[in-house]
Amino acid sequence: MRALQLITPRPASQRPLDLVEVGDPTPASDEVVVDVIACAVCRTDLQLCEGDLPAQQLPIVPGHQIVGTVRELGRDVTDLEVGQRVGVAWIASTCGHCRFCRAGRENLCDAATFTGWHRDGGFAERATARADFVYPLPDGFASIDAAPLLCGGAIGLRALRVSGIRPGERLGLYGFGASATCAIQIARHWDCEVYVCTRSSTEQARAIELGARWAAGYDERPPEPLDAAITFAPVGSVVLDALRALDKGGVVAINAIHLDRIPEFSYDDLWWERQLRSVANVTRADVEDLIELAATIPIRTRVDRYPFTDANDALLDLSEGRVSGAAVLVVGDG
Repeated sequence: MRALQLITPRPASQRPLDLVEVGDPTPASDEVVVDVIACAVCRTDLQLCEGDLPAQQLPIVPGHQIVGTVRELGRDVTDLEVGQRVGVAWIASTCGHCRFCRAGRENLCDAATFTGWHRDGGFAERATARADFVYPLPDGFASIDAAPLLCGGAIGLRALRVSGIRPGERLGLYGFGASATCAIQIARHWDCEVYVCTRSSTEQARAIELGARWAAGYDERPPEPLDAAITFAPVGSVVLDALRALDKGGVVAINAIHLDRIPEFSYDDLWWERQLRSVANVTRADVEDLIELAATIPIRTRVDRYPFTDANDALLDLSEGRVSGAAVLVVGDG
């Protein structure tokens, strides 16, 4: 089969992924093999390919927003069927018995592994996944539209939860890519007032279209104090912009696996019980809840399609801000 491997991290402009022929994967007893239909491209994939996120193994096939059909079952798998359409997300396995797993916080498990980082992901014609970390998908979503939900949507939902936002409150979104596009639709479903800061005038217009009350650049402060904010941009100065826009007792949830740095700031900006919280990975429950919410609302995704072999172009476009919504690799039929 064909796969896109990262062998040596380097800038997106230097085309870090190599197209290679590798043997077809064989499932372990608790795994399935998935024929990949589509795989969305996440900023985490870009950070891995460029070396901002240290590789856990090389070579590695990136991609952790996989939609496909089950091709083969491991001998112990009984709750999935060959031909069933499924999703595979960022979280790939956990130990299942540590204090975090037992408390429903498997995203914090020290032994957790992640798709496209610790094990080969979906930038390939086929991928393996542990069967208990695979998600049956309802018929209501086209595969190309479902793929971005499996990370951007799920982590957006978790960020909303970490921020503590409640129905009817004022929420700020800083950055407006694929994850924020999902988050705003959930927040509006909860009847929240949403204020968006993003440098792109096109993204500002799209935010208003999706129900934002106000949208402007990072150098402007929302016209109302915020009850909570989520930062999506991997830039520490944006975290401070969000913090300074909070009302008393507000929370900034930092939705980034990698952040450059947070500049020094005055304690006055944190005073009055304001909080900074990070968002770390997702749980299976986050993904399952997001899939259900996406069907209920329903969540609309906006995608830029790329042929499978053009993954390096997708990374470069993501790096240079040319992606509107989510970049999705089209790998197979379905």
